[in-house]
Amino acid sequence: MKIDRRSFLSFAIGGAAGTALSPIPWKLTDDLSIWSQNWDWTPVPEKGETSYVKSTCTLCPGGCGISVRLVDDRVVKIEGQAGHPVNNCGICLLGQSGPQLLYGPNRVQTPQKKVNGRWRNISWQAAITEIAEKLSDLRANGLSHTIACIADSDSGTIPELWNRFLTVYGSPNFIRTPSIEDNYELALYLTQGVRARPGFDMKNCDHILSFGSGLIEGWESPVFMFQGKSALVQNGGKMDQIEPRLSKTAAKSDKWIAAKPGTEGALALGIGHVIISEGLYNQDFVAKFTAGFAEYKKLVLEGFSPSAVSQMTGIDVETIAGLARDFTRARKPLAICGRGAGNSPGSLQDFMAVHMLNALVGNLNQTGGMVGVPEADYIEWPDVVMDEIASQGMQQVRLDGAGSEKYPNARYLLDRLPAVINDSQESPVQVLFVSGANPMYSMPDTQAVTRAFEKIPLVVSFSSFMDETAAQADLILPNHIYLERYEDVPIARGFPKPIISLTRPAVEPQYNTRHVGDVIIQLAKEMGGPLAAAFSWDDYETCLAETLADLMDTLIEDGIQMDAGYSGAKWEAAFETDSAKFEFSNNAIKALPDYKSVPAPGDDSFYPLILVPYDTMRLASGYIGSPPFMVKSLEATILNGNDVLVEVNPATAKKLGLSHGKYATLTTPGGSAKVKINYFDGIMPGVVAIPRGLGHSAYDNFLAGKGVSYNTLNQTVEDPATGFDAAWGIRAKLSKA
Repeated sequence: MKIDRRSFLSFAIGGAAGTALSPIPWKLTDDLSIWSQNWDWTPVPEKGETSYVKSTCTLCPGGCGISVRLVDDRVVKIEGQAGHPVNNCGICLLGQSGPQLLYGPNRVQTPQKKVNGRWRNISWQAAITEIAEKLSDLRANGLSHTIACIADSDSGTIPELWNRFLTVYGSPNFIRTPSIEDNYELALYLTQGVRARPGFDMKNCDHILSFGSGLIEGWESPVFMFQGKSALVQNGGKMDQIEPRLSKTAAKSDKWIAAKPGTEGALALGIGHVIISEGLYNQDFVAKFTAGFAEYKKLVLEGFSPSAVSQMTGIDVETIAGLARDFTRARKPLAICGRGAGNSPGSLQDFMAVHMLNALVGNLNQTGGMVGVPEADYIEWPDVVMDEIASQGMQQVRLDGAGSEKYPNARYLLDRLPAVINDSQESPVQVLFVSGANPMYSMPDTQAVTRAFEKIPLVVSFSSFMDETAAQADLILPNHIYLERYEDVPIARGFPKPIISLTRPAVEPQYNTRHVGDVIIQLAKEMGGPLAAAFSWDDYETCLAETLADLMDTLIEDGIQMDAGYSGAKWEAAFETDSAKFEFSNNAIKALPDYKSVPAPGDDSFYPLILVPYDTMRLASGYIGSPPFMVKSLEATILNGNDVLVEVNPATAKKLGLSHGKYATLTTPGGSAKVKINYFDGIMPGVVAIPRGLGHSAYDNFLAGKGVSYNTLNQTVEDPATGFDAAWGIRAKLSKA
């Protein structure tokens, strides 16, 4: 197997070791002359007084604590905060690159309005007045339900301010961006009856069975997961990684099991078959604290024998049985799923199948297990008063269909929204606010998303950067970036304990930007009436201080507030289902009995290959684009000049007459792109892999035009059980360019 050793020396995690392993200082030193020639500015501070500010990184949902080093009033370095429970000194490449985002050339420096296709500066007051007038007109015409907001999170004061604004205005259309959290939260609700977020006690488990989760590629809270994987090794634990490609996580695991893409859920059910048929499950837990086990047992024993699953997955019977036995022999085994960095929802069937493996071994709300982490409950604002317009608007069906009769269990269905808009003669969304998200880049089927957004009469972006969504918006009201603002951060995704963190301004705002919380409050006051009455605070900082109350002093001093002793409710009180037990089967769980692997879109007779995306810690694939430091650190096997390389098994490439390093045309039902071929023994024959995080059309010259975005080639596949996008790949073909 050909493994590039250099690829394992790029993770800036964990104190001095992390700094030594980071490619950033070596890259900067090695190519100093290139940097100084190509950049308009040189990040070299003058001599001065050194100080430090404790804060929280919000560039991804990881919730890492950071120590921001300043010389006089300039940020010169960001490090992981020592002793922080999420990342303890560790920091990823994106987190280290924060100073470039603060001082880089692609900041939106003042409010902007698009006039005849060109950006023009506009005052804050003029922009807010224009939005208020548009909203007032819609409301007066009974169309309050036609505004929507897309945000990166639904937790904390900013999402709650958006929710409050939309509710009093009369719109139910607050939409969170998709991720594996959608299915994990639903799995917890259906089986355990709790509304909670998934937490994974990685540092205390002794066997991880991972169904494609990229613990070294940015899954959930990236640094916490990376350190958890390191702790597993140090404690003598084991990890089995199941996926069709030899990722860095797979290469660092004890076993890599190459499965046909899209069959991970079937494999989990096959492992369940072995566990039950050989009596390897936790019989005490199952007997006392579960319901519906007989139905689950019948399902896996009749439909998912190792021989049947072997045909589905391409994994031999002995390996399937070995995975089950190794998993149950461990004292604290933990099964996880959510491919790559976990930015796509996936299939509920797959998540349920994997989640039930944890139930079989009784590792729920246990040390080293999966924990249901409750939502923070510190936001206690006065109830809003809705007038008749708001009441009528809130009774309308959500534009994305979430919570409707067809999708009763889904809370947010952003991936359905473009089709809803494109299938309508007039856009059902008249005003769209986008806060902390870049859907025109991050959503699948870029062409369909672009058509949908072009139909919306008014799109308002609150991006700090000229990203794809901001570039296509009608108004940009730039937010302070995280190094310039106060804000609560009540989540560290995947972290197994309730935690609240705080971002603190390290420097004054560099430009004419404004906190999005202040804009919401000012917009409500501009609208007057019930909206103004619902927003009594003078500004966002006042709102935050009153909301956090006594917590504020703790957060200012320590940066975090955490329930260190939390490990989830004891089994006797952990389950809030009708049976008061973990439910393997109930009336709401309809996905597993009819389990079928989700197919990749496309005709296999015309598209003989399967294209799958992969994540890397060297590329940001969320709402923030990769800063120059990250792009510079990319291996030549990912990006060569401006050309993206796709991984192809040498046998597959040679069969198609394609040579290593040569150009080819990659075509899917969603589009086509010019790529270069990278021979890679660590990918299954018939599968092609492309990195996420490239192919930006916006930002700046350091990022735009480099590589290809997977989402321009991808299409959605609706999960009939939830409405979530269940796509994991798409059929493709490669031909000589």
